[in-house]
Amino acid sequence: MAKKEKSSAGSSNLSFWGWRRENGRVGVRNHVIILPLDDLSNAACEAVANNIKGTMALPHHYGRLQFGEDLDLHFRTLIGAGSNPNVAAVVVIGIEDGWTDRVVKGIAKTGKPVVGFGIEGHGDIATVAKASYKAKEFVQWASELKREECDISELWVSTKCGESDTTTGLGSCPTVGNMYDKLIPKGIYGVFGETSEITGAEHICVKRAATPEIGEKWMKTFQAYQDEVIEANKVDDLSESQPTKGNIAGGLSSIEEKALGNLEKIGRNSKFIDVLKPAEAPAQGPGLYYMDTSSAAAECVTLMAAGGYVVHTFPTGQGNIIGNPIVPVIKISANPKTLRTMPEHIDVDVTGILRREMTLDTAGDALIDMIVRTSNGRLTAAEALGHREFVMTKLYRSA
Repeated sequence: MAKKEKSSAGSSNLSFWGWRRENGRVGVRNHVIILPLDDLSNAACEAVANNIKGTMALPHHYGRLQFGEDLDLHFRTLIGAGSNPNVAAVVVIGIEDGWTDRVVKGIAKTGKPVVGFGIEGHGDIATVAKASYKAKEFVQWASELKREECDISELWVSTKCGESDTTTGLGSCPTVGNMYDKLIPKGIYGVFGETSEITGAEHICVKRAATPEIGEKWMKTFQAYQDEVIEANKVDDLSESQPTKGNIAGGLSSIEEKALGNLEKIGRNSKFIDVLKPAEAPAQGPGLYYMDTSSAAAECVTLMAAGGYVVHTFPTGQGNIIGNPIVPVIKISANPKTLRTMPEHIDVDVTGILRREMTLDTAGDALIDMIVRTSNGRLTAAEALGHREFVMTKLYRSA
């Protein structure tokens, strides 16, 4: 593969090298995943991944006796994870054939190779053996897939911040916003979320909707979260949760301050064109979307990966170390202490913004450059350190 000259962020011909999948989407990683339908199947999936090098199991805690909207979200997340363009092929293992086949059929709609195995009636040993043979076939096939040069418009880039402090609202979150202001007009898909962390800034967020109808849809989503999740379950207030102790130690006195910094991630010009359910794929064309998610880092990134996003940008102040097995998570920080004490976790250093040695425009360009480099194969700090947090969102107790 010929080496490409770096393009400036303002160039009209930004490109990257990715894997084009059967449905036309482009991935920046080439995973073969072993996907458990339920918690009972984790051991079998991990055994297959141990047998076949180059594959990766995604263990999780749920999948039994769920019902209603919670069960729909479970299937949407698993099918979305397997359908993500960063995944070349999937082996699904479940305790029962019926639900296992439901996930297989959902992923198969993308056209990628996928197969399922049920444990009941066979046992772990026989299931692991059969699945291992198929996983070996998939990983050898995937290893010969070729990258192709793709326009930047084919990237889907998500964002969520974590361990926020005063520097995130002043530096790292606006850096993401600057990136979106530059790349959304070039045709990328973007997404932000963290519904509880908009509290106190909802009057600002609703004005960033592309139409009054989208704004109304967003307000209904926000209010439902407040009524059904927060107000229905809080004991007194959200102390030590929103904001967290880390947020407070970093200088954020309230959820309202945190929310104002959070919204810096969507820049100055972009307007969101639809409101997505958790793990829902966007369907209104290129642009910025809002996804109704938890503010917990691993849950949020997992939901956005299930929605089809292939690169995640993650501003952090105090130093959140989250990663994800499917999507590379790019860490951006403007906190000098974090860069001194835990630099191995940070991909883009924008501390120069606070020292007035770097403009926001320059910081945005640096992030775009890192997105392109990551898309071309550079491992993020989280990937190099082995962070693979895959966490399902559960809406309520099982039956």
